Formats: sequence, C-alpha cells, structure tokens
Amino acid sequence: MSPSRRLFLGASATGAAAAVVPASLLAEEKKPAEEPIDISSLGKTKNTKFAVNVEMWWSKLPFMERLVKAAEFGFPAVEIWPYQNKDVPAVAKLCKEKKIDIAQFSAWGFEPGMNNPANEEKCVKQIEEACGIAHQWSCNKMCVVAGNNQKGMTKEEMHAQVTKVLKRVAPIAEREKVMLILEPMNGRVDHPGHCLYGTEDAVKICRAVSSPMVKVLFDLYHAQIAEGDLCGHLKDGVDQLGYVQIADHPGRNEPGTGEIYYPRVMRQLKELGYTGYVGLELVPKDGNSLAAALAVKQMDAAW
Repeated sequence: MSPSRRLFLGASATGAAAAVVPASLLAEEKKPAEEPIDISSLGKTKNTKFAVNVEMWWSKLPFMERLVKAAEFGFPAVEIWPYQNKDVPAVAKLCKEKKIDIAQFSAWGFEPGMNNPANEEKCVKQIEEACGIAHQWSCNKMCVVAGNNQKGMTKEEMHAQVTKVLKRVAPIAEREKVMLILEPMNGRVDHPGHCLYGTEDAVKICRAVSSPMVKVLFDLYHAQIAEGDLCGHLKDGVDQLGYVQIADHPGRNEPGTGEIYYPRVMRQLKELGYTGYVGLELVPKDGNSLAAALAVKQMDAAW
C-alpha cells in the first residue's frame, strides 16, 4: 500500500481529517510513467558535436554493426583507430548511407615511431598512403603519435626527430588538405614508455612545425592525468588546437563518473572558439552505452 493510500484511509476513519493528505502525495500517485527514451536523439546534442569512438563503444559487436549503432543513437560522426584492418570501401559506403561523418582516424599506431630516425622514410610513405584513405572516407583529420622511447636517445632528441618528420610531411598534409593531429599521452595509467606526455611539449613541437595542417589532439583524459589544469592548457595552446577528445578519470568512462567537471571544460572550448567535433574516446561504464550516451547529453546540456 502506498503512503498516500494509507494516509487517506486513516483520515477517513477519524472523520474529517481527509483534508490533511499532502497534495504532493496525491499528485505523485497520479504521476504518469516516465516517457521512454528516444535513442535516436541521444547523439543530437545542444552545444557540442560529438564523434563516438567505435573502437571503444559497442566493442562486442562486429565493427560494421558499431557504425550502425552510432547512427541509431543519432551521433553525427564516429572516430576510428587503424584503417589497416578495415574494409575501407565498405566503411565509406555505410557511413554515407547512414549520413555519419568520420571525424578522424589513426594514420598509424605506435609504429613506425616518428621519434626513431630509422623510421623517417617509412613515416613519410605512411602519411602519403593514409591521406588516400582520408579522401575515401571524406575525412580531413588523422591522428599521429610520436612513438615509444628509443634506446640511447634523450627526450629532447626524440622530440626534435618528431619535429623533423612533421616538417617533412606538413607539405603533404597541406597539399592533400588533411590535418595531422599529434596526440600526447599519459604515462601514469595507459602508456608508460611513450616519449610525449602532456600538451605543453606537443604544442611546442607543432609551433616549431608551423603548419596550419599540423596541430595538437587535446585528449583531455590523458591531459588530466599528465598535467591537469585543462582549461588553462587549452587556453595556452589554443593556437595549436586541432581536435579534442574526452573521457573522465579515473576509469576512462563517460562524463560524471570521475573527477573532471566537463560542463566547465566544454564551455571553455566554446569561449576559445572551437567548433569542431569532440571525440568520445571512452569506455561506457559497465558496458552500458545507453547510460553513457545519456550522461554525455546531460553534460552537454549542463552549460
């Protein structure tokens, strides 16, 4: 028996006390059931354009089905990691049919490391090839990483080599109109042994390259672990801001599950003039993609 029902019966037994039943309780009994969630509206957000990472979301499904899921959730774009294990024409066809963009993909993983002089020519060839994939996917950004530590090289020497390679491939990126976005990592949790941590060094490298088509991928999950002060570092490096990814910390799950107050960070991005896609490179907590998408939508509406 509900609380309001018990109050009503008790009041009737004493005669005239029915009027003391709180109106709020009576209204609660008549409250209609919650409206079902329109899944197709979850990716349609008010303030930000999100690109869902289909390597981390719906990971138990075959890859092509993940693209379908992204469209079903209403996301306007997706992120993809390596293209080498994908059916490139099939991905292009499906994304066109579902009207979803590919916001960015990985030109390569950790090899060939740009920080290794022995890989320089291979890196140049890899960028040429990846630009061809970008055109097939109608994509204008692709992620590059600096590489793992090289024996016998200091951090300064490795960063100098990364700068040298990026200067060599910048004319290719400019000619092909495909932006290379350099991603710094974190070493405390995910990538021990990498040579580029924190956005400050990545910004220095890209400033030295000085190309409109070589910029920094601000992965704010990595940045929080490596350096913190997300709004401050975004402001300091805004001239090299090429792309943004988010995930909360700890856990690398959706916003609201960790320590980062993303409504404030997203507002900072807008104040800085960033209007591009924001990548959801995160793992839905407990595998619940519906809850993760809802959390992202609520976070976006909170500022």
